Amino acid sequence: MNRFENQVAIVTGGASGIGLGIARRLGGEGAKAVLFDQNEKQLGAATKQLEAEKIATHAVQLDVTDHEQVKRAVAGVLAKYGRIDVLVTAAGITGKTKIKTHEVDPADFQLVWEVNVKGMFLCCREVLPAMLKANYGRIVNIASISGKEGNAEMLAYSTSKAAVIGMTKAMGKEYAETGITVNAVAPAVVRTPMVAALPPEVIKYMTDKIPMKRTGEIAEIAALVAFIASREASFTTAFTFDATGGRATY
Repeated sequence: MNRFENQVAIVTGGASGIGLGIARRLGGEGAKAVLFDQNEKQLGAATKQLEAEKIATHAVQLDVTDHEQVKRAVAGVLAKYGRIDVLVTAAGITGKTKIKTHEVDPADFQLVWEVNVKGMFLCCREVLPAMLKANYGRIVNIASISGKEGNAEMLAYSTSKAAVIGMTKAMGKEYAETGITVNAVAPAVVRTPMVAALPPEVIKYMTDKIPMKRTGEIAEIAALVAFIASREASFTTAFTFDATGGRATY
């Protein structure tokens, strides 16, 4: 399938993990994959990987929490390609975990909020005018099951992902008549480098809650995102898709 032929797809956090997997899937279906990421070294490696797979790739090193950097990056994509059809906001951090609320460092809480919520908002804000002009667009925000249920001892992360779900609902309704859809995906624990860095007891806590008794795979999340970001998903907006192996039932 080439569902994204001639389309331009920005993926934040696109240099590694779920973001890179999504960029690979969209690019493999014809999209020009634009990677936004702060890690310059990983961006270089990801670009080489995708180009070796014959995926048209453009990398932009930036901090998604910096409004001016985001504005310049989006403007650069529009200058280069003349369009933005898809935005997937996969950039995110967990912050410090395995601590209770009274132990949370306010600075760490703020950092998680800045990356996971403000960064997502800024990227959505800047691509929307181009999508409105085209009367078409797909925005997919990567949330988490922790945003629905709350993971104990992951206060900052759970709070930020709940905000992502709320933001997605609001945006989806605002642009429902414009040809633009805004949806989210709420994965349970997925086998990524970020997850591998968590304490083993945290991973066990999350996996034990999954009826399938396993982590998700990056390719599984990428496949779901590809559907949501396609023209096929034209009658769903302001919705959060489950990707939890049966953990979420609503």
